[in-house]
Amino acid sequence: MTTPAFDTARPYRLSPSVALRPEPFGALAYHFGNRRLSFLKAPELLGLVQRLDGRTSVRDVLAGVPERRREAFRRALASLAAADMIVPTEAEPQP
Repeated sequence: MTTPAFDTARPYRLSPSVALRPEPFGALAYHFGNRRLSFLKAPELLGLVQRLDGRTSVRDVLAGVPERRREAFRRALASLAAADMIVPTEAEPQP
C-alpha cells in the first residue's frame, strides 16, 4: 500500500487521534491509534500544525513562513502526514 503524495493545495488538520504537548523545543505529538511519537523540533512548526484547520490549504498556511524556511516546513508537514499525525480534509464549498 502506497502513501498518497502530500498535496499542499489540500486542507489538512490535526488527526483527532493525536495529542500535542508543547515543549520548549517545539512539541511532542502522540498518535493514540498507531502509538507513534513525533517530535516537532521548532516552535514555528507547532504553530503551523495548530493553524491547520481543515479548511485552509497547507499552501496558504505556509504563506506566512519566510521563504527560506518554507520548504523545510513543507517537508516536516509531509512527514507528519505520512505518519497520520495530520490528515487531509475536503475543502468546504464556497458560497
